[in-house]
Amino acid sequence: MNEEDFSAPVVARALIRGRGEAVLATLMAEGGGPYASLVLVACGHDLSPVMLISTLAEHTRNIQADARISLLYDGTAGLEDRLTGPRLTLTGRAERTEDADLARRYLAHHPAAAGYAGFADFAYYRMVVERAHLVAGFGRIHWLSWQDIVAGAATPAPLAAAEEEIIAHMNADHADALPLYAAMAAGREAPAGADWRMVGIDCEGFDLLAGAQRLRLSFDKPIGNADDARKALVAMLKRARQMPEGGT
Repeated sequence: MNEEDFSAPVVARALIRGRGEAVLATLMAEGGGPYASLVLVACGHDLSPVMLISTLAEHTRNIQADARISLLYDGTAGLEDRLTGPRLTLTGRAERTEDADLARRYLAHHPAAAGYAGFADFAYYRMVVERAHLVAGFGRIHWLSWQDIVAGAATPAPLAAAEEEIIAHMNADHADALPLYAAMAAGREAPAGADWRMVGIDCEGFDLLAGAQRLRLSFDKPIGNADDARKALVAMLKRARQMPEGGT
């Protein structure tokens, strides 16, 4: 991304929407010192991060004593010099939630979690974000408010309401298109035999999952409803079919 195209809020949103894990920092219930742990994350259509964590975990006990947290999203994997890649720290507080849509989106992105999501000692926590610090390489360091990040980027209600139907339709009726999307996202031929599934769609793009492999593709422009999604997916599939073998 050159300087003309660089947008700190866009990069921040891509990390929040595209990463399936983050480092959670809490304050120790005893002593108040910092404590960091790896957690699985997803986000709502308003971009709010959500976690499913056990009440037996140290970080959950810390949250129950002091709700202030940070989440670090790391987008540097695979780079020769990882310090040139993007990473985002969110600061705010965690609050327990029983929002069914947040739970649905989390389980779509982390299907293995369905095996324990119903246990009494597990609960969903939503992060109420206050500020964000983005480091997107040398010289690209920005403090952002949450309003800066989400401005104009929350998924419109018609598209959010249609998400489950769109995903089901793509996975059932257009499964042959998903490896092509995956190859387009990866910039190379998709791994043979990978069972790619669409797991999420929002106004800026959609998410694919195959086992532990996670890919995200961005739309050329924001979409707002199911018809917009159909048109954007068809246009992207045409480009994917024309992509030279082995690259973009």
